[in-house]
Amino acid sequence: MIVGAGPAGCVAATVLARAGVRVRLLDRTTFPRHKLCGDTLNPGTLGVLRRLGLARSAEASGLAVHGMIVTGEGGVSVDGRYPRGLHGRSLSRRDLDWSLLQQSIGAGAVFEPGVTVRGALVDAARVAGVTVGGNGSARPIPARVTIAADGRHSTVAFGLGLARHPPHPRRWAVGAYFEQMRGARAAGEMHIRRGRYIGLSPLPNGLTNVCVVVPAGAAGAELRDPRRMLADALASDPMLRERSAEARQVTDPLVLGPLAVEVPCPGLVPEGLLLAGDAGGFVDPMTGDGLRFAIRGGELAGMAALQALEHGWSGVQARFASMRQREFSAKWRFNRVLRSLVASPTLVGAASTGARFAPGAVRRLIARAGDCDLA
Repeated sequence: MIVGAGPAGCVAATVLARAGVRVRLLDRTTFPRHKLCGDTLNPGTLGVLRRLGLARSAEASGLAVHGMIVTGEGGVSVDGRYPRGLHGRSLSRRDLDWSLLQQSIGAGAVFEPGVTVRGALVDAARVAGVTVGGNGSARPIPARVTIAADGRHSTVAFGLGLARHPPHPRRWAVGAYFEQMRGARAAGEMHIRRGRYIGLSPLPNGLTNVCVVVPAGAAGAELRDPRRMLADALASDPMLRERSAEARQVTDPLVLGPLAVEVPCPGLVPEGLLLAGDAGGFVDPMTGDGLRFAIRGGELAGMAALQALEHGWSGVQARFASMRQREFSAKWRFNRVLRSLVASPTLVGAASTGARFAPGAVRRLIARAGDCDLA
């Protein structure tokens, strides 16, 4: 049983279905659907999809992204290309998720949309499936293994007390698509400002994904009118003002927050359950890592589920936690450093000065952010 048909859930479903496992994939929404995201697969994440044979749609319809443009205050700008001619791809989450879902169904998974999961089905301290239903009704659906891939507000993980939103950092994201944004290049853009950052990603068909991330303390009044917040963020920024003068917002803004999720004690996850994607922890990444954590995390969850089905649960949770730690810990630390930088006006200023005199160091960071060693 897999709860959530986003990238983590669909990758896990595909891994398991290809191995001959009977997989039931549930989601409360119908697909295709829009999802707030940076919409960028970095080179390392694209490499994982290629290895799994799941990159077809991204390669065919996505826009090639050859690097990142990072700007700071005072006009500092560093244009860093990924090394060795590597590239990522940008495409909407609507299209990416739909493609991954179709491939998981093609592998043999059974998809059930519009199903509300109310919580885990617990039997003798072991998760034995999920309970679904609404309007006062509920019915159990048993499963030998349950994978919770139901996002940052995971009903399963939060319902069992496994996940929480940490007190720090608390950030909110607002994003929408724009057309007629000037000066778009084949690169993701990160504009780091005091107390916030603005991400721009070019998309097929002349669209630009614009996302503004602000700390919770500054978000209260702004979030009451997210459309105006996005327009003001572009119009007030010296480096984006002219580029966005004729831009038109073509989708309603989406708001997410608080972004960060943590699972303080992975060792307490009960037998029968695995957490994947944002349900297993989310670090409001600035560098396009969200999809890498979801896609590779879904693969790891699928591998762990196979171990549990074949050999029982002894040691599975410990090995799964260890695999996630080895795979993601360095990047988690990397993102924490970047978040600390954005939160400090002094550090933003120092980083802007450093970028002016040592752009090569920023380019090395861009290669690190792109997971180019995994491509």
